[in-house]
Formats: sequence, C-alpha cells, structure tokens
Amino acid sequence: MNTPHDPHVIIVGGSLAGLFSAHSLRQAGWRVDVFERSEHRLQGRGGGLVIQQDVLDAMDYADAPREMLGVRSDDRIVLNARGEVIYRRHQPQTQTSWSLLYSRLREALPAGVVHPGERLTRFTQNDAGVSCEFESGRVETADLLVGADGARSAVRAVIAPGVTPRYAGYVAWRGLVLETEVPALAARQLGSAFVFQEGTDHQWLAYRVPGEDNSLAPEKRRWNWVWFRKVSLDDLGQLLVDRHGVAQEQALPPGGVKQVDIDDLHRDAKEMLAPSVQALVLATAQPFIQTIVDLATPSMVSGRAVLVGDAAFVPRPHTAGGAARAAANALSLAQALRAGTTRINAQLASWNEEQMRFGKLLVADGIAMGNRIMRLGG
Repeated sequence: MNTPHDPHVIIVGGSLAGLFSAHSLRQAGWRVDVFERSEHRLQGRGGGLVIQQDVLDAMDYADAPREMLGVRSDDRIVLNARGEVIYRRHQPQTQTSWSLLYSRLREALPAGVVHPGERLTRFTQNDAGVSCEFESGRVETADLLVGADGARSAVRAVIAPGVTPRYAGYVAWRGLVLETEVPALAARQLGSAFVFQEGTDHQWLAYRVPGEDNSLAPEKRRWNWVWFRKVSLDDLGQLLVDRHGVAQEQALPPGGVKQVDIDDLHRDAKEMLAPSVQALVLATAQPFIQTIVDLATPSMVSGRAVLVGDAAFVPRPHTAGGAARAAANALSLAQALRAGTTRINAQLASWNEEQMRFGKLLVADGIAMGNRIMRLGG
C-alpha cells in the first residue's frame, strides 16, 4: 500500500497508457494520481487489438487480472477478390478489445486514484518536481509528471512544442459485427481465422474480439474489421466532417460518419472485396474512421516530465504495437524508478535512451510496412 511519504507521480491521461503507468508505478512504490479530461469512463472507445507479450508482462508486474482476456484465432488466411483462400498458415494468437483491456486495468485500481473531468492547462517544474494546473482551478504538485495523454498530448506540447502527428496518406475504416449477424456462408469461411485481403493500395483484415459487454461467449463475440484506404489530404477534410456537419481532427466514432460516406464504402466493398469479407462491411451499422498518422518525439524526458505511449510515439497499426509499446514504456519506467527519487535524473536518462531506441524502430517499421502495403513513397 502506498503512503503519503512515498514518491508521488501525476499521470495526465486515463486511457491505456495512463492505466498501465498507474499500475506499474504503484507496484514500484509510487503514490499515483491519474487525471483524465473526460468526465466519464472511456469504455466503448476503439475497436480490437492483438495481445502482445509486453501487455501480459505489464499486467503480471502490476498483478492485474489477465485470465480470459481475449478471443483466440488459429490460422492466418489471405483471400483474393473472388473469395478463394490463396494462403493459409497456422499461427495461434489472442485478440482482445480496447474496452475489455481498459476495463480490467481501470477496475483493478483503488478508488480515488483516477480523477475524471480534469484537463491540464499548464505545468511548471524545477529540480524538485512539478506543479500542474487544471482547468477546474485545481493545482497539484508531485515528484514526477507522466504525459500519457495520446497523440495530441498537452504535456508534449510543452516539452516538445511543434511536434505534431503527420498524416500518412490513408485512413482505416473500422467496424464491429456480432458473430450472430454474419451470414452463414461467410461465417463458415472465416471460421476462427485472422483474415486478410490485399489489393492495389488497400488492405482489409478482420479477427474476432470480445462482445460489447466484454463477453467472450460465442454468441456475444464480435468480428473486428479494418480496411486501410488511401484518401488525399484534400479529401480527408471533407471525410472527417461528421453527420452533424462538424469537422473533426483525427477520427470519427461509431455513429459519426455521414450516410453518403457509408454508401460510398458499401459500393466500394461490393466492387473490391471478397464475398465473405464484404458481408462483414455491409453488416456494420455504424462504421467508424481512424486517420493513420506518424509521430516521433525527439525525447521522452524533459526534467521531471516524461512521455509514454502515443504521447511519445505513434506507430502505424500494421505493427500491432500501440498498446504493447504503452505497456512496455510503463513497465520499464516503473522498474527504472523502483528506488524512488534518489537517482531520478540518471534513472530517467537511462530509461529515455532505451525507450527512444525502441520507439524509433517501431515507428520506422510501421512506416515501411504501411508504405509498402499502400504503395506509397517516402
């Protein structure tokens, strides 16, 4: 149990990176406060993700429950546009949903650790620590500040001004479909596989994830699909205008996409995708859009402020490394700071060097993979 005499950390951002950091640092003996700008829990955001070993390692270190964490796939298959299986490989793995992972981490934290509805407006720091001011008027001080507030990080805007996400030239259309809503012929072909279809400058993939209520029961699970499509920068602005006429920056959530864009998506699916694949797209009542971006910070540490997860590096989703990198950042930071603040500058410098190397490699790999798949230069 943490005490008032333990070193204190303020974490800005209550999504996966912030929760991984909270658990890991608490386990390392730090007193933790998480400040999240949303007034409500974040369940229901995002789609599916592949569970990597870094996620399991971080959950084990934090003693967070990880049993029954996802849905297993057995084979990887690739379909052509006619629906023929042109490649099959036995490659078992487990996929989960953002919602289930978030729920497990959030519910395992004691009451009072997460403070919702608190937006960071500014912070100052010195050799002894940081002072954070929030929109509510609240002021908090701590030995360390962790920016876990995503690709549009307010913490990064202070310690690395001018470093912002760069559009990669394509978007991910995404959807979630209950297993029971998939036509029987499509369900038989897809089975328990991790499914791909690739074409000229586009890629489609799908896998099963837990249900809306985080259920793993067969009739409650869902298919999570992703379709990477090129969109010019000029067209992107119009695509990100939601059904209410409001321009969004990076994404449109379920229920936000204009009907004309959904109609275009369905038309393209009928023309370009294999029958079992297009069945999933057509069965999706509320598809959503994620803009693919690249981001790499020049340093994850500035004095007593550090960046983790998407606040530091945004790898493209082809790496399946977003949640894994957040977990690895958090676990390695906690292990580096087990001694508290005794040698914190040296500990942070060493941690920064190691994590910067991994972050740069992951972003570079994602760019190379994405540009090859989408037939993009650069």
